[in-house]
Amino acid sequence: MNLTTEQLEERVAAYKLHGSQRLAAQALGIGKSTMGDSLKVAAERGMLGTDPVLPGYAIKSIASKTADGAWIKQTKAAGEVFVTPEGFTPKRISNLSDGQGRTIARWDIVEPDKAQQLAAMRAVLDGFKDELPRAAVVAAPAHTVDDLLNQYTITDHHLGALAWNEETGGGDYDLRIGEQLIIDWFAAAIAQSPPAKRAVFAQLGDFLHYDSFKSITPEHGHLLDSDSRYPKMVRAAIRIVRKVIRMLLEKHEQLDVIMCDANHDPAGEVWLREMLAAFYEDEPRVAVDTNPGTYSVVEHGDVSLFYHHGHRRGVKNVDSILVGKFRKVYGRTRLSYAHTGHKHSDELKTTDLMKVEQHETLAAPDAYGSNWLSGRSAKVITYHRDFGEDGRVILSAARVMGAAKMQAANDNVPQAKAA
Repeated sequence: MNLTTEQLEERVAAYKLHGSQRLAAQALGIGKSTMGDSLKVAAERGMLGTDPVLPGYAIKSIASKTADGAWIKQTKAAGEVFVTPEGFTPKRISNLSDGQGRTIARWDIVEPDKAQQLAAMRAVLDGFKDELPRAAVVAAPAHTVDDLLNQYTITDHHLGALAWNEETGGGDYDLRIGEQLIIDWFAAAIAQSPPAKRAVFAQLGDFLHYDSFKSITPEHGHLLDSDSRYPKMVRAAIRIVRKVIRMLLEKHEQLDVIMCDANHDPAGEVWLREMLAAFYEDEPRVAVDTNPGTYSVVEHGDVSLFYHHGHRRGVKNVDSILVGKFRKVYGRTRLSYAHTGHKHSDELKTTDLMKVEQHETLAAPDAYGSNWLSGRSAKVITYHRDFGEDGRVILSAARVMGAAKMQAANDNVPQAKAA
C-alpha cells in the first residue's frame, strides 16, 4: 500500500475522532478494509503511539517496573516437550533459524502411522480368517487351451466416485453405475475372449475412490467427489470381486488375482487381498497374490507379466525397478510385459527391457479428472506361453452397458436339441 504521509495522517485523525475503523472509513468515503490496512501501516510507522493494542498487533509480552526501578519483561512460558502421539508418525519438521543457524522455533507435523494402520487391519483379518465362510467350489470348464492366458485388465475404477455428465461431459457415475458397469464389462469380455486355461484378474489399483470415512486422498488430503458412505462402497467392492471371480472360474481352469497397491485406496487393497485369500482358501483354482509390496508379477511359460498402479513409477521408468525386484523371474523368461494405470489414459512404450503399457479406465471422470481427455475402455490381453501377446479384446464402457443382463437372459433360454 503506497500512501503519502498526509493520507495516513488524515486517516489516523479520522480514526481517533470517530473511535472505530468503520465510522472513520464511512466519513472518508473509503472501504473498511482499506482503512484497516492504512491503520496497520500507520501503526508500524509509530503514528498511533504505543497505547495497546494497536491495529494489527497483539500483546506478546508484559513489561513492568519493580520497586527498585528495574524493568521486568515477562513472556508466555513455553509448553511441554512435544511427543509424537501414539498411532502417529512424523510427516515433516519445519524449522525457523536465526542468522547463525540456531533454532528460534520449530513445527512438528504428524500424520496417522500408515504402517500401524495396515498392521492393525491385517491383524484383525488374520484373527477372523478361521471364521470367514469359504467360497463354494465352481465346476471347471470342459475345454480350455493350455498355452493361453487371458489378462483381464481393470484400473482406476474409482468405485464410490461421483460424476455429473452436465459438468464433466464424460458421463454420469456413482456407486450403482460403477458396480453395474464392471459386471457388464466382464460379461462381454469373457464371452469374446478365447478359452484360455489360465486367467489373470489384473486389478491395477484405485478400485475404491477413497480409503476411509472421509472422502479424501490418503497421502495428500485432497477432497474427492464421492457418492456414498464407506461401508456401502466396501460391500459393493466385495460383491463385485466375488461375482467377477465366479464368472472367470466358469471360463478358465486357473485364475490369478492381482490387487495392486495404489494412491486412492492403499488400505482398501490390503483388506481386499487378505479377504479374498481367506475366502478362496479351499478353492485350488484361485491364487490370490497377497504380496504387500507395490509391485507384482505372474510367470507364464516364457512370459513374465508385471503389474504396478503407476503412482510410484510410470511408463518411462517402471521397467528397471521391476527387473530389479523380480530378477529371477525376469531372467527365466524371454518375453516381458508391464502394466500400469493411474493416468486414466492409454500409452504403450517398448523399452530395452520390456513392453510397458499404461491403461485407461472404464470409469467416468469426476470434476477434477475432466480436465484431461481420455477414452473409457478396458482390455483383455491374451498371452501365449511361448510367443507372448497373442491377441486382445478392447471393449468400451458404452459398448458393454447391459451385457450382464443380456448374458443372463441368454443363459435362461432353452437350447434347441440337435437333430
